[in-house]
Amino acid sequence: MRSATKCLGLVGGLFCASVLSGCATTRPFELQSLETKDLRLLYTPQEAYLAPYAARSYENALAFQEKTFHFTPWDPRTTIVLADFSDDGNGGTAVAPSNRVTVYIAPDDDDLETDPGSDRLFTTFNHEMVHVSTLDGWNQRDQHWRDFFGGKPQITNQHPVTILYKYLTVPRTSSPRWYREGIAVFMETWMSGGIGRAQGAYDEMVWRAMVRDNAHFYSPLGLISKATAVDFQHTTNAYLYGTRFLSYLALHYSPQMVTDWYRREKDSKAYYADAFRQVFHVPMDQAWNDWIAFEHTFQQANLHKVREFPLTRLTPLTSRALGSVSRSYIDPQDGTLIGAFMYPGALPFVGVLDLQNGSIRRLAEIHGAMAYRVASTAWDPTTRTLFYTEKNYGLRDLKEVNVRSGKSRFLLKGARIGDLAFDAADRSLWGVRQGDGYATLVRIPYPYKDWHQVHTFPYGVVPSMLSVSPDGTLLSASVTQIDGHKYLRLFKTADLLAGKVKPVGEYDFGQASPEGFVFTPDGRYLYGSSYYTGISNIYRYDIATGKMDAVSNAETGLFRPMPMSDVKVAALEYTGQGFLPVEFDPAPLQNLSAITFLGTEIADKRPIVRSWGAGSPSTVNLQSMITHKGPYIFSHHISPEGRYPVIEGYRNDVALGWHFDFADPLGLNTIGVTASVSPGPDSKGGQHLHLGVDYEGMNWYAQYWHNLADFYDLFGPVKNSRKGDAVTVGYKHPLIYDLPRHMDFNVNASYYTGLNTLPSFQNVSSVVSNMFITQAELAYSNKRASGGAVDYEKGVAWNLDTAAFVAGGQTITQLRGGFDFGFPLPVPHMSLWLYNSAGLSNGNRANPLANFYFGAFQNNYVDYQDPKRYREFDSFPGFEIDQLAGHTFAKTTLELNLPPLRFAQVGSPGFYLSWIRPALFSGYLITDPNNSAFRETYRDAGFQLDLRFTVLNQLPMTLSAGYAWGFGGQLGTSNEWMLSLQIAKF
Repeated sequence: MRSATKCLGLVGGLFCASVLSGCATTRPFELQSLETKDLRLLYTPQEAYLAPYAARSYENALAFQEKTFHFTPWDPRTTIVLADFSDDGNGGTAVAPSNRVTVYIAPDDDDLETDPGSDRLFTTFNHEMVHVSTLDGWNQRDQHWRDFFGGKPQITNQHPVTILYKYLTVPRTSSPRWYREGIAVFMETWMSGGIGRAQGAYDEMVWRAMVRDNAHFYSPLGLISKATAVDFQHTTNAYLYGTRFLSYLALHYSPQMVTDWYRREKDSKAYYADAFRQVFHVPMDQAWNDWIAFEHTFQQANLHKVREFPLTRLTPLTSRALGSVSRSYIDPQDGTLIGAFMYPGALPFVGVLDLQNGSIRRLAEIHGAMAYRVASTAWDPTTRTLFYTEKNYGLRDLKEVNVRSGKSRFLLKGARIGDLAFDAADRSLWGVRQGDGYATLVRIPYPYKDWHQVHTFPYGVVPSMLSVSPDGTLLSASVTQIDGHKYLRLFKTADLLAGKVKPVGEYDFGQASPEGFVFTPDGRYLYGSSYYTGISNIYRYDIATGKMDAVSNAETGLFRPMPMSDVKVAALEYTGQGFLPVEFDPAPLQNLSAITFLGTEIADKRPIVRSWGAGSPSTVNLQSMITHKGPYIFSHHISPEGRYPVIEGYRNDVALGWHFDFADPLGLNTIGVTASVSPGPDSKGGQHLHLGVDYEGMNWYAQYWHNLADFYDLFGPVKNSRKGDAVTVGYKHPLIYDLPRHMDFNVNASYYTGLNTLPSFQNVSSVVSNMFITQAELAYSNKRASGGAVDYEKGVAWNLDTAAFVAGGQTITQLRGGFDFGFPLPVPHMSLWLYNSAGLSNGNRANPLANFYFGAFQNNYVDYQDPKRYREFDSFPGFEIDQLAGHTFAKTTLELNLPPLRFAQVGSPGFYLSWIRPALFSGYLITDPNNSAFRETYRDAGFQLDLRFTVLNQLPMTLSAGYAWGFGGQLGTSNEWMLSLQIAKF
């Protein structure tokens, strides 16, 4: 994945989420295919113009991987998907069960130059193909297991033994994120001729600031167990640390040894840390500590250089850094700073910072905030309205909030417009809209009900960071060209509206980005920032003369200037805790400090990296390589993906068997077949054979089982195995997919024969062996959590379920609903939740099908479901499973989540403890409340302690312990202990 700031996950989840999102739009979902012997490129008709360039970029990157990492692809073809379901460019890779890459075609978010590079497709393919070659690389040992398993098994909750199988076939995937992203960023930089984060000014600033502030450097274990969760940069730390550590290794040892570490050669060790010692002949922790010592020396030298010229005196406007901060605005009327903020322990929000006392007044929560700049904003000082964007990693919405009243409202949904600028002359908004890979300059006239296209730029030309002059006559923009060249350009708004897109002023920044340039109140100047000399300083552009002057000499970096007057400018100073608002006097400077880049040191001392350029994709003769081009039909591409032995439980017996997988290259249509045999005494009566067939499609799913067996039945007390046969056919559809909001509709029909217990209640005997069941569910959720949280802290969720049972000549219907809500408490990561449910049923209560059943935690000793099972409607800790029953019921559970205790150094990278989460709960259940003859009331109270472990660097597991007291009804008082190891859902 190219950027940690997006945090989008692996390709299967990425693309499925994209497809589901697309279901809610009016555009039909169809794919075209372009194939070579190495490639299967999938794209929609709207992206057809990009397909040849994408294919060339892939083939060009693959040729480099084959040469540099001695990589031979295992799969006949790598499947690449071009997607346009995000307003921010990104990529994701998976290598099991097959090589799949998703590429989001929108421009990258290059805010603060956190992701420098030239053309986005070129750099994205370079980055993702490093992932493919270093994670899918194989030797004879891996080949043996891949042949045995018929491929590379993906981890599945149905058969957790696949954790071992995946390690045997693709061992390098069992590595920390910094290991995987570090090499991708390192190689991407040199494949692009030295343009990238391994030689980037942002990364240099991060390490320079940490040394200046004497900040803590995390160990390899602390990085993955804590830093990527609690630091304001979150998972970006994996990119920062990984890239820097590899750069140190390249300088101190050699770039060739770095690539040797990642190659899967004949005698190389499977585990990444063992391979490190094999190549570098020292333990990895020792080399890491050596790097930290080197980094301090290196950055102290840089800080000495910075201080050779007088530093600009900065006056903090608040006492603490604020994490990520948007483009903000000084309101001189109230002495406040208005903007969007995001920092650990708080949900992202639009707020007002009092510059006198440092207090913050929150105005509106932001859904889908971005790292570093949170949201795109614009400010109307007359009406005191802040405009801001949401869903910034999806398809952006536009909203506004009135600072006086605190009331917010939607303006445009899914408009995909960012880089906002307010025109005070006519109250219009300007912005940049993304779509199909193109950037379009748009204008949104008051009252902001629609947008008008002004100009669509050619592919690769991307305007951003707009500003409009106080009189409305000029518009400035930072413009990036496809070759990586960057300009500050000035346009007349009248010319733009007349269709004339020719700048009236321009300043060439070369490869450095002109960032956040804004007009002064008198319209004479533009203030902005740039790493023009290697350190981000504030610059002033004279509109009349075209002269550019540096007006600051910063030690770390200054960003997003806010002109306050002729003699004062506010800006954001980078610190290790985020951005700190400061003010200073903007005096033109003749000399600025300079620093040494570690990447430059590598290129000078190890010149081989200069020869690592991947070359231009234009040299690839694609036409001669194409083997197929045309519509892509999923059902035509389903093929075997793997087979492996499995172990299951059937009642109290052990069943042994095999599982077979079939799927299309995207994994959107999958078929799983499991056959096993249990020879034990509990399988008497012809129940030795167990068979399961599952089909999962984009919307449809189906299942057949015979004497259902289940792995988790080996670790009771919950038993999912069932005697008999069953066939289920279902349909699911996302009615809303607007994360974090989503609403799903699910309907299915099942026929059971040969049953002796109810399908959903293990301890309730069935009075009939054959039954037909139909079910329909509508479920909505909108839950959020702040940075560093381990659970949801705020939101609502509800569901409405209906079921009809046809059995023994009777038809019984049930209706059940639930409503949950929660809110954060003043203590960070502490929240209070209330889970509510109620149900009613018709039919004779003597019929087991006419009742609801409750009881117990319902966690197995080994499980894969949510560790907090007590939140479910049929759980009631303190009583036995299915011990409580009612024809109708009402239930509520109050839950107090206490702040988690985090750990940085407990365990090893292959097995470590991240956090402990305590929770208290109390429940109330009333059955048959409408019938005094059968009415019963039950209560329970308990606690649960969850310990989060991670196995093989990236497989989260939760060890839960709980205790509950149950009392009420005619059962008196009882209690229950619970111990469960939950294997995370995959």
